[in-house]
Amino acid sequence: MSVVVKYLVCKADDGDEEAEADRDPGVAPGRPRLSPADGPAPARTIGRVTIYLDHAATTPLRPEALEAMLPLLTEDFGNPSSPHAYGRRARMALDEAHEVVAACLSAQPREIVFTSGGTEASNLAIKGAAWAGRAEGHRIVTSAVEHDATLHAVGHLAKFGFEVVELPVDRYGRVDPDELAAAIDERTILVTIQMANNEVGTVQPLAELIAGVRRVAGRRVLFHVDAVQAAPYLAIDTQALDADLISLGAHKFEGPKGSGVLWIRHGTALMAQTHGGGQERYRRAGTENVAGAVGLATALRLTCEERADTVKRLRRLRDRLRDAVSAVPGVEPTGHPRQRLPGHLSVIVRDADGPGIVVALDLEGIAASAGAACTTGSPEASHVLAAMGYPDEEARGALRFSLGRTTTEEEITRAVEVIPPILGRLRVGSVALAADPLGQEVGV
Repeated sequence: MSVVVKYLVCKADDGDEEAEADRDPGVAPGRPRLSPADGPAPARTIGRVTIYLDHAATTPLRPEALEAMLPLLTEDFGNPSSPHAYGRRARMALDEAHEVVAACLSAQPREIVFTSGGTEASNLAIKGAAWAGRAEGHRIVTSAVEHDATLHAVGHLAKFGFEVVELPVDRYGRVDPDELAAAIDERTILVTIQMANNEVGTVQPLAELIAGVRRVAGRRVLFHVDAVQAAPYLAIDTQALDADLISLGAHKFEGPKGSGVLWIRHGTALMAQTHGGGQERYRRAGTENVAGAVGLATALRLTCEERADTVKRLRRLRDRLRDAVSAVPGVEPTGHPRQRLPGHLSVIVRDADGPGIVVALDLEGIAASAGAACTTGSPEASHVLAAMGYPDEEARGALRFSLGRTTTEEEITRAVEVIPPILGRLRVGSVALAADPLGQEVGV
């Protein structure tokens, strides 16, 4: 019997019928009741089912974004390329979405390309820049801790003769600016580095990384930034950040899934990866998802307006959770201790199984993850933790708790009560199982 199964059996035996009878049917198990003194909670689209601590995977759609989208899904459903009134209304909404996003990024509307998400945005940036610059060189530099959208894109290009250099990272997951500068040669055409890591929350020293590339290669080498995970919490100023291409995904900042953005600095050569009509200034063919673009723009605008207050509050809540979780023996935080996303907590629970802990937490009404949502279920240990120097047996105990704008003080209060005991029980159970795998009470 596995440690997780034993835990579930114990939970079933501990059922409290009296507590069940007293439970408010409108409140999910394990959820704290909110009193009027707590004030109004942030607006939500979905009901309060559990304590959601997986905002790095996705976020709930903001009610404001949904409200802005609905007219484009109903009466204003026109194709923005059509010349009649329906089309003109759709075109006006799409143009305004370009303007709103551009304003949030200190960019120009013509530099904004709407995509189907962060993955497509990064693929368009990486493949489009690589093929557009193929006559000038074939070397692409990235890091070993990038999102799969980047690593698989450069891996695909490697099949066509492009040289891909994966830079190592330190124990915290950061790239050394000097190592990046040293990797640039006359054949290099593109560098692609994420702003913040999705698994461990580490923020890269982007300003130094870009400055090093500019120092040795000027603007000859394009610099792409995957800002998908960072966008809700870090300011993105295209005038201050001397990059050429930046990717964002709407569902990370309470926008709709299936909508993303690629910012392309004016004058940057890019080869389109989809072919058809002339949409998005011939850079991304296909009838535009106007509702998605409007929802993204609305969510991003609100995110930018509220970012300072949100970041301050999330950092405080994250630190409360970190202190409680780190007090459990065998638990070690991962990622940079200071240069990290404000609502992001990643840890390793030694002698424990991350996915098993996630299941146990879910049964207690807490949603967390064992790493990147895109790779959940993979038998392979995290490539990010491996690059940071963690052996497989430790990496398999990885956990990620990610807070968001709608996370409340009451939820974290409940989380610090529930999470540490579960980590302690499952870790002790795993150690005991390793010592006596056949259940023969060896050594007892």
